[in-house]
Amino acid sequence: MTNRARTPTIGLVSAVLAAALTLAAMVAVGVRFREQATVMTPSIVVFFVAIVIGEMSRITLPGSRHTAPMATAAALALAMTVGSAQGASAEFQGPTVVVVTALAMAVGVIPNVVRRRRVRLPDLAIRLIGIAVAAMLFREVPIWDGHTVLDLHDDWQPYILALMMLLISALALTVEMLLMAWLRAGRSHAPLLRTIQDEFRAALALSAALGVTGALVALAERPLGPVAIPLFLFPLFLTQFAVRRQSAIRRTYGQTIRTLSRLTEPGGYTEVGHASRVAALSMAMGHELGMSERDMLDLEYAALLHDIGQVSLTEPIPGGATVLAAPADQRRIAHDGAEIVRQTGVLDNVAAILEAQTTPFRQVREFGEVLPLSSRIIKVCNAFDDLAGDSPDSAKRDAAVERIHLGLGYEYDPRVVDALVRALAHSEK
Repeated sequence: MTNRARTPTIGLVSAVLAAALTLAAMVAVGVRFREQATVMTPSIVVFFVAIVIGEMSRITLPGSRHTAPMATAAALALAMTVGSAQGASAEFQGPTVVVVTALAMAVGVIPNVVRRRRVRLPDLAIRLIGIAVAAMLFREVPIWDGHTVLDLHDDWQPYILALMMLLISALALTVEMLLMAWLRAGRSHAPLLRTIQDEFRAALALSAALGVTGALVALAERPLGPVAIPLFLFPLFLTQFAVRRQSAIRRTYGQTIRTLSRLTEPGGYTEVGHASRVAALSMAMGHELGMSERDMLDLEYAALLHDIGQVSLTEPIPGGATVLAAPADQRRIAHDGAEIVRQTGVLDNVAAILEAQTTPFRQVREFGEVLPLSSRIIKVCNAFDDLAGDSPDSAKRDAAVERIHLGLGYEYDPRVVDALVRALAHSEK
């Protein structure tokens, strides 16, 4: 099964499972409504409001990861709360947690929909599944002589309960990260194992903070009551401003590089959109080849700037097609581009990729030269776009691929060319 086929599968399965969980939970809560109607009502209301506010103020992490830290921490705390200062009972069951969380998430998403911000239902569904796992493990799953953690907590020392809460949070958030990795692998056609590694590397620190915050709020609510919920979630709310500012800086940085990549277009050195097409195809091939998320960022920047060295030419190459230029001219363009990028002082890896982008693959095979994978990818992508451009004509695209195959093993890495073929096949589906 291809990764592309997996994308709608995991997304659809997650959405359907989340909807089924919510429906089943609503039925269960409805059956026991009279019994649980007065159980911790003030705290549940505060939890509901906290989740709504958290969803309204969601943030975007590197890699286009949309998340709502405050909402997740509040929902985890709701799943593991054990009582309140007013003596109110926390004996409600897991379905109550699922229903409250699902309704709060739905309400919190409304402003984003109104403002036409992108809302990914599979992502929301996976987060709800993670909360459901925490609620079931804490309130429904027997761990000793038919009793749940909620049943046994009065007999435990506080530190044991805290450790159990942390363990449950870790398990729930691990399930969420695994499902998110599966979903992202399907979207990008990347190997699942590599995507899992990237997901854990990117989300592990935040997930640890959310797990600790959820356990802290759940523990603090017992002596402090509902006031503990906003009190201990407030630092997380403030932290989101710093994360949002960092994300804005990253976006500005990326936009600056994209603007620089178009400097060669007004003077006719390259065709309009060439750099963007090479970058998009390079990213698709990087996913196919299992590159890490960190390496993919360098690949994207290098692909966008791969022709920046052409600004040093006295006369533009016809059509900007460096693949048709003499090898010496190709090397000079690559060297000049690398020197321009080195002047930034922060893109040394990108500069190294650019300088090696014209090196023939035979130098790896025959002389053992170390040639970055990103350079080999850009070499193939640039050749393809120089030959095919943005033409939708399949015959022209096939001819470009055939031309590249003539240099297989000499100019181009066979493994990279295979990735090109797969990426083009995916783009045509």
